[in-house]
Amino acid sequence: MTDKYAVIGNPITHSKSPQIHKMFAEQTGQDISYEAILAPKDGFAETIERLRKEGYKGCSVTVPFKFEAFNLVRALQDAQPMQGVCSQLAANAGAANTLTFHQDFVNGDNTDGIGLVRDIKQNLLYPLKGKHILLMGAGGAASGVLQPLLHEHPKKLTIANRTLEKADKLHQLYAHLPQTELSTCTYSDLNGSFDIIINATSVGLTDIEIPLPPSIFAPDGLAYDMMYGRETPFMKFACAHGAQIADGLGMLVEQASEAFFIWCGVRPRTAPVITALLKS
Repeated sequence: MTDKYAVIGNPITHSKSPQIHKMFAEQTGQDISYEAILAPKDGFAETIERLRKEGYKGCSVTVPFKFEAFNLVRALQDAQPMQGVCSQLAANAGAANTLTFHQDFVNGDNTDGIGLVRDIKQNLLYPLKGKHILLMGAGGAASGVLQPLLHEHPKKLTIANRTLEKADKLHQLYAHLPQTELSTCTYSDLNGSFDIIINATSVGLTDIEIPLPPSIFAPDGLAYDMMYGRETPFMKFACAHGAQIADGLGMLVEQASEAFFIWCGVRPRTAPVITALLKS
């Protein structure tokens, strides 16, 4: 029988995940289906329960449900141990983007950070170790990538957010790590320059600009927007001030390959999928 999977979000029509997983399945010979499902913003848990009853094997989770996905798995775990199990990455992030449905329990994982790091290091050939990194945002996307970024041992990582309270909450989770200088600030308090600036906010879905000083980009710096499929105001600003720019398409494919590996036990090649998506 064909194993059924899906990506759940709101909005969801823009998602390229069905195309990606179709190519992964063809490449590896796996018999799976994968579709995009729009969940009501107040109906995520009900959507997950429906999919489990309909025999789905798992799902990807995107905006705005990553925190809710983690909380759902944690609630199952609290209600009865082994009904819900979170990976260490998901637990540290407090967010899940990959759910696996077993007969008696749900497993929650987070592949975002793995995908981001692989894209920057392997596809863009840009090192992370010893660099000054600015992470913009403190929501589910930022939470999911912070630990894998810190494991690459940058020299300094700054979390910038519109409200300092949310940035500080992320900081507290990792303040004990000795290898990296970790700090927080609001956008208005940003100063200095950074080798890598990662936009983990959702403003890329709109034309809203985050006010950044032009001097924020170090020479040959990388400006990385997790959004994909359009040139965001952040990318336009970065390009105008001499930075290399990249969108999140490679991250999307890399994190999807990790989810595919979790579900199917085989790791697909990502380079031909990225190439195919760029051509289309």
